[in-house]
Amino acid sequence: MPDTRPLVITSDGELLDDLLRLAAVSGTDVDVVPDAGAARGLWRSARVVLLGSDAAGGMRTRPPRRRGVVLVGHDLDDGSVWELGVHVGAEHVAVLPDAEAWLIDILSAAGDRRLEPAPIIAVIGGRGGAGATTVAVALAVAGVRAGRATMLLDADPLGGGIDLALGGEGASGLRWGAFDSVQGRIASAAMTGALPSIDGLTVLTWERGDTGATSIPAQATEAALDAGRRGHDIVVADLPRSLDLGAQLIAEQAALVLVVVPAELRAAAAAANVCNQLRGCPDVRLVVRGPSPGGLDGWLIADALGLPLAATLRAESGLAAAYERGEVPGARARSPLAQFASRTIDEVTAVTRRSVA
Repeated sequence: MPDTRPLVITSDGELLDDLLRLAAVSGTDVDVVPDAGAARGLWRSARVVLLGSDAAGGMRTRPPRRRGVVLVGHDLDDGSVWELGVHVGAEHVAVLPDAEAWLIDILSAAGDRRLEPAPIIAVIGGRGGAGATTVAVALAVAGVRAGRATMLLDADPLGGGIDLALGGEGASGLRWGAFDSVQGRIASAAMTGALPSIDGLTVLTWERGDTGATSIPAQATEAALDAGRRGHDIVVADLPRSLDLGAQLIAEQAALVLVVVPAELRAAAAAANVCNQLRGCPDVRLVVRGPSPGGLDGWLIADALGLPLAATLRAESGLAAAYERGEVPGARARSPLAQFASRTIDEVTAVTRRSVA
């Protein structure tokens, strides 16, 4: 079905006020027409039709059959509402105020830009200081560079704030703390508009200096991740090395989990413990970052950890200094890190497009 706005058909002022209020709560724009005649051009294309019982009662002929029609009324005891539902071929009959929460969910889903959830690429460090955040930021930057709506999700409360790596620590918008008490569905457009946007990248991170935050409530993670996947083409998540329930949820839903390990013996040993947490993830691969003081080969590390090798990234001169100057990792499109990130974004999104088709 084309990605058009939900359609509201009613001339009942009280019912219209209620439906517009629910649309505002869901963060969804709607088209409004007074009767079926005025709706003729939008009836087939709207993603969902909220048909007032007053407008349905005025229909002399059955409208063209389609999915996503909801007949909405106020009187639960009015048996004619159910007969009207059958007459107009409605999939559902919603009676207000009882069905308000359900209608908010319907409107929220209809207002989302995607029909299929976006894929997730999760990145986790095999040890502290492995460079997982650097790789996550480079992936997100590659997503934006490729013209894909990208969300960067910082799931590590002790990471210092991923907005700092983007040079956007002053960007306005909500942080994780605003989602602590959230339960249920969030309108993706509303959430995206409320989060910081840094050079075209939607970012969900932590409030700097929030010393009490040590994890993300699982229900908040689920709601934010669901909204992010409905509102973007790809989500990149930077995970903590010790997975809490929220981070575990992200990892298990990820299309790809990248474990970043420096080319060092002790780092490889530490990464084994991290990898044990990822056994339920469908696709886990290793990214080995140079230099290797002892000449340790990436394939040897991958073999020892029992993981496929996604890439061995050679050391980039000046990367650390550029980071300190506020340059974004992966911003130089020809760098090895940026090229790896672009290949990975293309691979994951191409697989998603094939699976949807």
